[in-house]
Amino acid sequence: MTGAVTSAGPSIRPGRSRMRREWREWLLFVALVGPNLALFGAFNYRPLLYNAWLSLHEWDFLSPALIWVGFANYVDVFTDPVFHKVLRNTLAMTAWSVGLTLFLGLALALLLNQKLVGRNAARSALFAPYVLSGAAVAVVWVFIFDPSYGLIRNLLAPFGIPAPNWLRDTSWAMSAVVIVYVWKNVGYSLVIFLAGLQAIPRELYEAATTDGASAWDRFRHVTLPGLAPITFFQLVTSTLLTFQSFDIIHALTRGGPVNATNTLIYYLYEEGFIAFKAGRAGVIAIVIFGVLFVITVVQLRYLERRVTYS
Repeated sequence: MTGAVTSAGPSIRPGRSRMRREWREWLLFVALVGPNLALFGAFNYRPLLYNAWLSLHEWDFLSPALIWVGFANYVDVFTDPVFHKVLRNTLAMTAWSVGLTLFLGLALALLLNQKLVGRNAARSALFAPYVLSGAAVAVVWVFIFDPSYGLIRNLLAPFGIPAPNWLRDTSWAMSAVVIVYVWKNVGYSLVIFLAGLQAIPRELYEAATTDGASAWDRFRHVTLPGLAPITFFQLVTSTLLTFQSFDIIHALTRGGPVNATNTLIYYLYEEGFIAFKAGRAGVIAIVIFGVLFVITVVQLRYLERRVTYS
């Protein structure tokens, strides 16, 4: 009887020891990750949920009570022609800004990856606008775009070409915003592409050259596949950041003229903090979240499949 008890003892103790060890690991995990999750929930998910709740009410930020209106704000926003124009502006600005930024960043990276005199100074000069404030950059470009005494006007005057009224003409305003945005951010794209180019093994280029591949073949079959992860990363991050661009638009055009450069993030600002319509602003914020979520899912689901990480 004693022997049976004694033989059963050692088989139970390892199980209890393993359970204690697992509990200690879980407690350590909660202690390390818990505060981060709590902060993430407090400053990310809680505002999102509160915004969704706010979009179902009518409130001017001053009244002590919120008026429940259900989905009336959604109907009001989605049937507003201004909202449709703002949505088109946002998609157009994002597509042009991201496309030109990545294209010019790659072109400049290919150029400055060569052994050229002064290439380090050129890299620094091109990257410098990225670290500056968007509002400060936009203020400088306001003077460059000025049709009376701006830099562009002085460059076109000797050829007898009149300078367009960039920031007051509905046909040119969005182009001006895209130019400023690309000029500010192309340096960042350049640096990231340079890092990707320098990570591609030189042996691949040497092998392609030995096989008789032309410069275009080397670019298409070696450089582009090697830059696929970098390009995918930049495509996702640039799309998200461009979609939420506010400071450049505010300093350049304030969404004008006649909503020609108004985007969703600026429209949210106008509805919430100028018109004091918290419910409509909440709807626009939900739309921004939904569009960004869809764009991110599409990029991760379909584009990442084409990316090779090895």
